[in-house]
Amino acid sequence: MTISLLEPLGIESADLASFAREMESAGHRFTSYDQKAATVQQLIARSAGQEIIMIANTPYPKEAIVANPQIKMIAVAFTGVDHVDLEACRKQGIVVTNCAGYSDQAVAEHAVALALASLRKIVECDRATRASLSSASLMGSEIYGKRVGIIGYGRIGARTAALFSAFGAEVVVYSRKPDHNRPETFLSLEQLLSSSDIISLHVPSTIETRHMIGSKELAKMKKGALLINCARGPVVDSAALAGALKDGSISAALDVFDTEPPLDGDDPLLLAANTVLTPHVAYLTQEAMVRRAAIEFENVRAYLRGEIQNRVDL
Repeated sequence: MTISLLEPLGIESADLASFAREMESAGHRFTSYDQKAATVQQLIARSAGQEIIMIANTPYPKEAIVANPQIKMIAVAFTGVDHVDLEACRKQGIVVTNCAGYSDQAVAEHAVALALASLRKIVECDRATRASLSSASLMGSEIYGKRVGIIGYGRIGARTAALFSAFGAEVVVYSRKPDHNRPETFLSLEQLLSSSDIISLHVPSTIETRHMIGSKELAKMKKGALLINCARGPVVDSAALAGALKDGSISAALDVFDTEPPLDGDDPLLLAANTVLTPHVAYLTQEAMVRRAAIEFENVRAYLRGEIQNRVDL
């Protein structure tokens, strides 16, 4: 079969070459690109004649799918697949797989890192030190003893809960499918919002979760509470969040936004106070990239064997 990796996976070239040789020795034709496609037309051209498409977080729209009716599989080297037109895939009978689980530890650690950066004013401390200033006004606070609310209790949410628990936090959880056999306390969304000192989001981007944290929910948060989003940008109403940050009632630590960084210079969240921002890097560790590539290529190998693993429901 013809297989094309349309963007780099963040692994060493020697590792990619090893994966390529394995494909080619089995009689398949493998192509890879070391840069993302700059336009949809370039994406369409790279996909021409390819039966298996491999991507990471490059959006794969309906236009590319319709223009290439020979595509049988799209292997996504990511957990979320909201950047792929799944309805077009369903209509065309394309199998879509993902790499769920590759970044559980990385994202959970990043959520904790954002909490620490916010509570201990790490960014401000760095600036003060470089400017030869003192520690005046840089007193922070601890995770220990805080109530941490986890919204979304999949693998990443559960791992994040465990890490915050290790700091001595009291962890509470909101989930559409509460598991009362777990050690954490499950609350309603309203109870969690109104009682948590730190709230960490770990839900997928779906129609149901779009703007699940809006002005009404933000108003229910405790004064001084911290909102962490390492999930998906559209889960939070960014305009409402910018307003809440402006009045100083809460703070936020964000890794995801309505669009992929780099953000427009006039994005209100870039100008908001009481924030720590990172450019969608929670998943991006050396270890996670190696795990991701291994899962991605195994998904393709399984398909070539006539098996399907990590299939996404369309």
